[in-house]
Amino acid sequence: MKALLMTVDRVSTWLGQAFAWLIVGLTLMISWEVFSRYIFNAPHDWALDAQIMMYGTLFMMAGAYTLSKNGHVRGDVLYSFFRPRTQAGWDLLLYLVFFLPGIVALTWAGWTFANESLAIRESTFSATPLPLYPFKFIIPFAGGMLLLQGIVEIVRCIQCLRDGEWPSRVADVEEVDVEKLKAMVGLNDEDLGVAAGQTTAHAPTAAANSAGGRP
Repeated sequence: MKALLMTVDRVSTWLGQAFAWLIVGLTLMISWEVFSRYIFNAPHDWALDAQIMMYGTLFMMAGAYTLSKNGHVRGDVLYSFFRPRTQAGWDLLLYLVFFLPGIVALTWAGWTFANESLAIRESTFSATPLPLYPFKFIIPFAGGMLLLQGIVEIVRCIQCLRDGEWPSRVADVEEVDVEKLKAMVGLNDEDLGVAAGQTTAHAPTAAANSAGGRP
């Protein structure tokens, strides 16, 4: 079971990292469009539509990745003070009541919208129309991945209720806070206090040497 959970985590992570490169493409496209518009006086009518589709794709495909890293914003400030079993119980309830119905509806409706768009070969309304139907298939695909990752999270909740601790996740790059940094280098508050005291004690000596012309 653990291997299966980790496999889904890795797939969500890989997709999130792959689609994150759209940020580079989006940045280059916007930069070029600004340069072309104001330097060459030659704007492109399709540029805004392309930017919206790229950003929408990036936003949709980040859902499963963020969920796999437990990175979605929580509104309850008391959550972090709960025991793991209590956290898992609340998470499981909310997944079953809100998450599953919402994501299933998103995936189902997205598949319907995408097929309707494909049937009419839908395109944008600019002077230079861009095909829109391929990007609409991102909706059910992203919804399906989010649903799959959500099922994995439900299994994690059940395991936490059974074991009393959260199962492990696939690690990825993340911001390191001060406490994690101190743990990584093996320091604690007492060590930092001693180091600060030594620095303060050496400061007057260094200042006196400098004033007396000694190195």
